[in-house]
Amino acid sequence: MTAPLSHYFIYTGHNSYLTGNQLSSDCSEVPVIKALQRGVRVIELDLWPNSTGTDINVLHGRTLATPVPLIKCLKSIRDYAFCSSPYPVIITLEDHLTADLQAKVAEMATKIFGKMLYYPESDSLEEFPSPDSLLHRIIISTKPPKEYLESRNPIVKQKGNSIVSPTSEEEETPGTEEIQTLESMLSYQGYETKSDSDQEKEETSEQQKPAYKRLITIHDGKPKGSVKEEMKVAVDKRNLLRIYPKGTRINSSNYKPLSGWTHGAQMIAFNMQGYGKSLWLMHGMFRANGGCGYVKKPNFFMKKGFHEEVFDPRKKLHVKETLKVKVYMGDGCRLDFSHTHFDAYYPPDFYTKIFIEGVPADNAKRKTKIIEDNWSPIWDEEFSFPLTVPELALLRIEVREYDMSEKDDFGGQTCLPVSELRPGIRSVPLHDKKGEKMKSVRFLCVSSLNDMFL
Repeated sequence: MTAPLSHYFIYTGHNSYLTGNQLSSDCSEVPVIKALQRGVRVIELDLWPNSTGTDINVLHGRTLATPVPLIKCLKSIRDYAFCSSPYPVIITLEDHLTADLQAKVAEMATKIFGKMLYYPESDSLEEFPSPDSLLHRIIISTKPPKEYLESRNPIVKQKGNSIVSPTSEEEETPGTEEIQTLESMLSYQGYETKSDSDQEKEETSEQQKPAYKRLITIHDGKPKGSVKEEMKVAVDKRNLLRIYPKGTRINSSNYKPLSGWTHGAQMIAFNMQGYGKSLWLMHGMFRANGGCGYVKKPNFFMKKGFHEEVFDPRKKLHVKETLKVKVYMGDGCRLDFSHTHFDAYYPPDFYTKIFIEGVPADNAKRKTKIIEDNWSPIWDEEFSFPLTVPELALLRIEVREYDMSEKDDFGGQTCLPVSELRPGIRSVPLHDKKGEKMKSVRFLCVSSLNDMFL
């Protein structure tokens, strides 16, 4: 954990304060607490003035969502930030405030977080510090306030309640989530670098700078080039790339995270309050590295080719390893489900689906036979998966109960990073649709790579 922050995939939330859908659900500190307990390291808060304009609410603006006071969210972050991981928490602020309220945010954050709040020693750091050097620290990320932007760029204009440059759009601009058209979901975050002349103009003391501006460690902005060019940011030690759900996902669903990870984007922002297969993949990725919320990116992401080319996930590569998974048996369902949950008169008919999720060439799906009328099915089947980029591969397992007349019933799921599979027989706990671990359901399997047990 000694490499710069930009060398890691970071567990990232989107609209972290929402309890449900994006339009009418309540805003609360509870989803923030739950995310931190799960190991999420990036919390997003949208800041708006309250009805009297004298205080700050956290709110999904221009919707029917009910607000929550900012102070509640900040205190919850302080109390739960490091309950599951000691590594730094980044708070991304989507700021729609006046200068007076920005100053109030600065005072509030400084008072609540105290020494936990991280300030960089210099405005022109060559690279991000490492997670190890930021243990139990909180980092603020947002766009610099208007007066600071204007001193740097006189062409800045105001659009609505957010400060944007002529070449950018508001963050919630809808867009397709295919990797070729990610412009509307890319957010560029990095340390600011200054020329000598810039520094000469700004040789004021730290105490003389606006308090809100001094809070900002990571400067947020929109990319200025094409998607292909911006993906090269992932190799740069001074920048982070964030991808977030488009605004039309009003039910708080999520996109496929591998579309960002396979291009090296560090922050794949997700609606953690939802559920579904995409969120299962997110949970699986961040079970790696002890569940600390930071996963080291493979080394090939940190290098550029002779012609400045970066890793291309669609490029055909030779098979590097072959993963073999032997699905042996399942047990514990009779303890977690009622005897009539799957069928009113007969024991369930279970089968298992096994998926590899990674670069396109590695994606695969297999399925066991159906074991009829048995609460503890024994499949004893082996499957092989050739992998060209095992470093990015996730093994996803899903247990279903066959239903002849209706949709097959859900019996449990889990997702595991292939890079962390270990040798021998493993009893793997399964999780429900929301990603919560079931009390008793277990899945017995054996895995190996290249005919050698890991």
